[in-house]
Formats: sequence, structure tokens, C-alpha cells
Amino acid sequence: MGDCCKTGFRWTGNPEGKETKIAGLDTYVSGSNKDAAILIVHDIFGWTLTNLRVLADHYAKEADATVYLVDFFGGEIVPPENLEDPEKAKHFDVGAFLGRHDKDKRGPEIFAAAKALKNELGYKKVGAIGFCYGGWAVFQLGAKGNNLVDCISTAHPSLLLTSEIDAVSVPVQILSPENDPLYTEDLKAYSNKVIPTLGIEYDYQYFPGLAHGFATRGDPNNAVQKKGLERAKNAVVYWFAQHLH
Repeated sequence: MGDCCKTGFRWTGNPEGKETKIAGLDTYVSGSNKDAAILIVHDIFGWTLTNLRVLADHYAKEADATVYLVDFFGGEIVPPENLEDPEKAKHFDVGAFLGRHDKDKRGPEIFAAAKALKNELGYKKVGAIGFCYGGWAVFQLGAKGNNLVDCISTAHPSLLLTSEIDAVSVPVQILSPENDPLYTEDLKAYSNKVIPTLGIEYDYQYFPGLAHGFATRGDPNNAVQKKGLERAKNAVVYWFAQHLH
């Protein structure tokens, strides 16, 4: 993961949800639907970033679901100032951060949160969306035999392996920017070759002129990026509305 993962723009807005816990983890929750839930697996800026909380509110209202944005970094917060200050971003060690939050360490927590939604909170349908870091996680949640989620979505996924693509068994949506050094051209081609052969619904959406991170950290004051933000949000809302109801 590189500089594209630790830069971007902070959005304005007042999150409307509340903080609670699921599976023993701090969680932002928005919405009140008792049958349909969405689990967000965040990027490296974590569960407190206003951008993601505002998105969670949109998903809750527009897809009619209860949305859970869970802290999967054990309380570690990447300073949101990194989004706007290149000097601060330059000194943030992404490699060391990922070493503290690798798949083996955080995967069990992500699975525990999904299980809590299904088994403890009793949601009939659960979807999951992963941004950047969270991309690999939602593919694992949707793997054959797990029975944890009913559909997944991801925008500019990172750390994703071809074996994780091979194993997915629930409907998949991918929001793919033109410029993405992490969801590479080879991975894009592999996804578009393999997923249509798996017998599941597949929605691949390409965003020309946009870059890794656009769906959660794009600049709403830039016309092209704003259009991409809105298109991505609407695509996710439609996807979950279709598969969770």
C-alpha cells in the first residue's frame, strides 16, 4: 500500500448515528431496520473518519438498512490531518501500520462482527462493503461455506489475492477507478475473467479519470470527483437495496 492510501480530502457533515459495541468492538451504527444490515470494513483511516460515517448514514437511509462501521484497528486512529497535509502523510509508515493490523490479526475480529450481526442480532440479510484495506476482508466474508453475508461490495480494494477472488460465492460489486496501483490492471482482468464463471451476480463498475481512494476520500469540490462520489454512493445503495430486501 502506498501514498494513495494515506491522502485525500475530509468531508463536512454531521454524522447522525450513535456509538455502541458489537462483538466487543467499538462501533458506529446508523439506521433502525431490524431485518437488513450492512457491515463496513474501513480503510486505514478507521471507524472515526467523518467521511465514512456520513456514507454510513446515506446507506442506512437510502438502502433501508442498519449500518455498522466497526473499529477493526484496536483503537488505533490514523490522524485525519494526514488527508490534507502532505508532510504529515509523508511521515506516516503504512508498512508498519499494516504489520500491526495484518489479515491474521484482524480477520478474526471482522468475522466475529459479521457473525454477531447474523447470530446475535438476528438480521435476516447482511451485506458487507470494504474500502481499500477492507476489500480483502469482504471477499473472505463472502467465501464459499462461510454463510456470513448475502452480498459484498468493494471500492478500490487492496491486499486482495487471486485466491480470495476464486473463493467468493455471493453476489459481488466492484467499484474500480482508472488509476489504482493496488487493485492493479492484472487484478482487474483476473476479476473480470473469473467472477463471471462462478455462477454469482457480478457488478463491475469502472470510473474513468479517478484514482484509488476516490469513493471515501475524493474531493467534493472537484466536479469530476464529486460525480464519481455520487455515482459510487448510488451504485452501492442500489446494490444493497436489491440484495438485502
